[in-house]
Amino acid sequence: MPRIRQADVDEVKARTNIADIIGERVALKSAGVGSLKGLCPFHDEKSPSFHVRPQVGFYHCFGCGESGDVYTFLREMDHVSFTEAVEKLAARIGYTLHYEDGGPAPETSGRARLFAANAAAAEFFRAQLMSPEADAARRFLGERGFDAGAAAHFGVGYAPKGWDHMLDALTAKGFTREELTTAGLVSTNQRGGVYDRFRGRVIWPIRDVTGQTVGFGARKLYDDDQGPKYLNTPETPIYKKSQVLYGLDLAKRDISRGDPRRVVVVEGYTDVMACHLAGVTTAIATCGTAFGAEHVTVLRRVLGDSSASGEVVFTFDGDAAGQKAAIRAFTDAKSFSAQTFVAVAPDGLDPCDLRLQRGDGAVRSLVDHKVPMFEFVIDRAVSRFDLGTVEGRVGALRAAAPIVAEIRDRLLRPGYERVLARRLGMDPTDVHGEVERAARQTSGDAQRRPEPARTEVPEGDAVPVVRVSLATLPRGTDTAIERDALTGILQYGHRVEPNLLHRALSLPFRTPALEAVRVAVEAVDRTKIGWSVAAVEMVREPYRSLAAELITRDFPALNEERAVLSVNDLCRRIVLRAIDAEKNELLGAVQRVAPESEEGRAVRVRLRDLDIERRQLLDEF
Repeated sequence: MPRIRQADVDEVKARTNIADIIGERVALKSAGVGSLKGLCPFHDEKSPSFHVRPQVGFYHCFGCGESGDVYTFLREMDHVSFTEAVEKLAARIGYTLHYEDGGPAPETSGRARLFAANAAAAEFFRAQLMSPEADAARRFLGERGFDAGAAAHFGVGYAPKGWDHMLDALTAKGFTREELTTAGLVSTNQRGGVYDRFRGRVIWPIRDVTGQTVGFGARKLYDDDQGPKYLNTPETPIYKKSQVLYGLDLAKRDISRGDPRRVVVVEGYTDVMACHLAGVTTAIATCGTAFGAEHVTVLRRVLGDSSASGEVVFTFDGDAAGQKAAIRAFTDAKSFSAQTFVAVAPDGLDPCDLRLQRGDGAVRSLVDHKVPMFEFVIDRAVSRFDLGTVEGRVGALRAAAPIVAEIRDRLLRPGYERVLARRLGMDPTDVHGEVERAARQTSGDAQRRPEPARTEVPEGDAVPVVRVSLATLPRGTDTAIERDALTGILQYGHRVEPNLLHRALSLPFRTPALEAVRVAVEAVDRTKIGWSVAAVEMVREPYRSLAAELITRDFPALNEERAVLSVNDLCRRIVLRAIDAEKNELLGAVQRVAPESEEGRAVRVRLRDLDIERRQLLDEF
């Protein structure tokens, strides 16, 4: 396969803002001069330790150690090859790539082909919505308050009746039957033949957080359709229903801009559409599965850090099934650092029907009149008992106390204890005692759980690599100066006076781990764009992770100009330190050699030169 020219690889990366790419997956906020941070997309965490430095095009997680440039991020998140990552970014910015030996662009393969097939299918379905056959689909949408503009905004389409309309259209575009099968767009019969999976249905494209179509949801329209009411794309290499939220691509911007940041979780595609059209533009829905732990992980990254000001509002039907769904969601909602709420519409209407019957304002009011999730779940637990009897009140207390005991906020828990006491008509002291007992029992159960098996270090020659990090560096003035100097050089080295930078990097550092980083920074070609990232990649193990932390850690400065001044000063201090160390050695030598000897004269000349060099350094910089 022809290789992309290195100059193009570098140019595409230089033209791409890594914060824009990562920001499509992770809510990033300012973390100091030139730094952004958010929740790591590579491991589950509650406090943000994932830092991005747009100026140098690098990210690093101080929690799990993952780091890299924009190509690394795409390869890890989308499971694409390096070439596919470059091609994806080039297409995004409209850059024409060139290949070595003048070879043609290679055929796009793998996951990229699946994305392309889904995109082609989405376009096919959208075009079919305007066909005469799609009258039933247009009526279906119109009866629910969605006009042509709404359908276009959400990319809604129509899958025509028949067995191979989409199959023929996409094979004509060059997609193979194998690719269409892998993408979940066609099904296979017992004889090995393939046919359209979606037929005679309204179609919603399901997009990932970046806006790429990864699958489809389809609702049947005709009585002779023997399939399920809703049919989704099966699990594919790019579509995992437990990780995808319908509408998140449209909602993420308003979620990140909200004050407070708010996500509204509804139950279906039409509910998402109704909410957005009514002004609740942060609504999303699961895709044919219950809200679960992996959905929590996705939303937490979009919501951002652990600030308690964030809100997640679940809407459920008021019937028994809706209440059960709320209780199921409660189990996973406890993983949110944001506050969780429940909104149940009057008369059990879902947002789509509520908008039809009572207008846009009723949908907005539904969300505004939310109740805390804990309060909702407590009420449902208590409602199963007859509070007119002592036995009923005691039973209700025993059912609700474990729920209150799970409230982590020490300020909220007493308030809910008082709410429960009033609800049951019981003494607050008795309620508090039962809640504390439930908390102790839960804590005891956790302590009695067996510990996970420990991974033994294999015997033999293999030595486990211990990751060196900022936290493992020794304390001391020398270490602090060298650490901050390397941080500044990696982040703002392009603005340091070249001669001063060269002199500072040519001097050995006294901290071994930082010396390993210095060696790589000195060796890299600093005239090339992206040299600091290249230097990090050159650092030998086990010090590469330390270098990744240095290039992304917060640099102590009020603004970029102050940062540049500080880095120049740190480099000067490194050089001055070396001058002073050599001067001290020579002063000791003066006492040991004869003043008029050749060696004595050489020592005095060198001392004079060092004094001149020191004064010049202070005057120049």
